[in-house]
Amino acid sequence: MIVVTGAAGFIGSVMVGTLNQQGRKDLVIVDDFNKEAKLANWKDKKYQCKVQRDVFFDWLETHHSEVEIIIHLGARTDTTEFDMAVFDKLNLNYTKTMVTLCTRFGIPLIYASSAATYGMGECGYSDNHQIIPQLKPLNPYGVSKNELDKWLLNQPQKPPFWYGLKFFNVYGPNEYHKGRMASVIFHSERQIRETGKVKLFRSHNPEYEDGKQLRDFVYVKDVANVICWLMQHKTDSGIYNLGTGKARSFIDLATATFTAMGIATNIEFIDMPTDIRDKYQYFTEADMSKLRSIGYTKPFFSLEDGVKDYVQGYLINRHIL
Repeated sequence: MIVVTGAAGFIGSVMVGTLNQQGRKDLVIVDDFNKEAKLANWKDKKYQCKVQRDVFFDWLETHHSEVEIIIHLGARTDTTEFDMAVFDKLNLNYTKTMVTLCTRFGIPLIYASSAATYGMGECGYSDNHQIIPQLKPLNPYGVSKNELDKWLLNQPQKPPFWYGLKFFNVYGPNEYHKGRMASVIFHSERQIRETGKVKLFRSHNPEYEDGKQLRDFVYVKDVANVICWLMQHKTDSGIYNLGTGKARSFIDLATATFTAMGIATNIEFIDMPTDIRDKYQYFTEADMSKLRSIGYTKPFFSLEDGVKDYVQGYLINRHIL
């Protein structure tokens, strides 16, 4: 059996859907399944067992011999939450227990780290293990992910093979429940549909013009493809970036969304909220050489192709993957 945590969430539910498309129905899905907003993400998926997040470790103690691999995508991902205790519980300590049990039972593990660990990019965007202790995340979410990465690297014993994936700006289907934390593409499609225009944040950094802040936007289908490949690769354990390797501007993103909807581009700039202004990443770009060096050769969706697939295949009709 394959275990997927966070299976009712964005990336987790896409992972379950991708495995279903590949014919895998022997899945154990793990999450807090009491949240009505996430119901559409998992109610029609094919799986063998559904386990509540809070009792999963008890379940694993009993069923570990049946588990082929754990794909741990469950986490608190709100970058505007500043209560470190929340992240210590749900991200850091929960994942430490996951790693410990996988090590004890000999279960391979793939888990979600984040590009939020890179902070302002003072140390660049290389996934070299030697750089990880020097990183300076900007918020408690990023801190929780980096603390876990550092902790795992220092463990004398680890799962038989393991991968920590530093997700960059992931977008795509099944993020309907995420509210403020949904991708800019998601919010742009809604704004265009309702008002005919998109609102983007002004730049509060003189080095960047309005709308020309740069991020590495990666389509969630590419994320699922990489995870599926790593499940078969089974060597070269470590922490890896998962982006496209190409930073693009928010103007590029908005323009791609207008194009996918067949509407002329109309962008308005608004002030960035003060609560995130001093913790805002103006540039991220994944160094993808490490993943490529171990044999991953599949091309990533371009921003234009990914946005078109997302908007036309899912957002317009509110489809679930």
